[in-house]
Amino acid sequence: MSALIEYKCPCCGGAIEFNSNSQKMKCPYCDTEFEIEALKEFTEASQSVGDSLDWDSPSSEWGAEEASGMKVYSCKSCGGQIVADDTTAASACPYCDSPIVMTGQLTGGLKPDMIIPFKIDKEAAKNALSNYLKGKFLLPKSFKDEHRIDEIKGVYVPFWLFDCDADANIRYRATRVRSWRSGDYRYTETSHYLIVRDGSIEFEKVPVDGSEKMPDELSEAIEPYNYSGCVNFNTAYLAGYMADKYDVSAEQSRSRANERIRNSIQQEFRNTVMGYATVIPEKTDIRLKHGKIRYALLPVWMLNTTYKGKVYRFAMNGQTGKFVGNLPADMGKFWGLFASVAAAVTVLAFIIQALV
Repeated sequence: MSALIEYKCPCCGGAIEFNSNSQKMKCPYCDTEFEIEALKEFTEASQSVGDSLDWDSPSSEWGAEEASGMKVYSCKSCGGQIVADDTTAASACPYCDSPIVMTGQLTGGLKPDMIIPFKIDKEAAKNALSNYLKGKFLLPKSFKDEHRIDEIKGVYVPFWLFDCDADANIRYRATRVRSWRSGDYRYTETSHYLIVRDGSIEFEKVPVDGSEKMPDELSEAIEPYNYSGCVNFNTAYLAGYMADKYDVSAEQSRSRANERIRNSIQQEFRNTVMGYATVIPEKTDIRLKHGKIRYALLPVWMLNTTYKGKVYRFAMNGQTGKFVGNLPADMGKFWGLFASVAAAVTVLAFIIQALV
């Protein structure tokens, strides 16, 4: 059996957890709160923990004492490994909702450089789902009453954060069109332009999730995170939550990071070319340099609901509260709306034709 790190209350001896509202460790028995660093010093002194690892290094590894306090749960369906401490009651995978079982002690893998602690609690995540359902015209009326929340789990999702500098040169072909009428004739003049944009952009903490089980479109949909809230990683922040163990390496994530960086550069440069009828990129030269990768855990609330035998999944940014997910659609309402719009368009086309 694995040895476990014990986060005990120095006052009453009860098990304490990280509280997202106060951003402190809190004892649920005597309500005493502790600063993370103060608790860390107390735990190190009481357990004779050795020297801490280098937090600034992207290649730091788990210390033996830290690893011994973490449980690893394995999902039977998606094969994912979820890391949690002994205070977490883990019964289902936060991604696919399948039962998960404890497989032993955390071993291997990189230790996170930083973490953004949860700032939104479980009750707020539940309320966010109710608010998300409001105003959804195509949502079946019975969904609000019949859907059942199966799981609401707080999980720290692994992310690789990419820093780099970029030099770019983009050349565009653009046109401006001017029309006028003279007598019985209408004239159109098209002017052609060659536009060049050249500059440098610095990127910091471009996120790419390191979990195959977390779709990119879902993890990117709940962005952005406020990275000023990043703190050095400490296992105390995991108390009461789970942390996904990355299964996509930093090397494998580079192509997605490069794609996101290049898309951002192209969009920023394109936004400076205004006042033209058409703008077409002719040549794009983007050079990335001074790359740096850091490993971070970012907070996500995962919610699974069941409606008429089908599971619907939602995710919420555990720092900002941004909420996304998929919902069922009432096809009767959809086709009714489609018919109404089609009828309106037909009437409008008839009126325009009559006027002409």
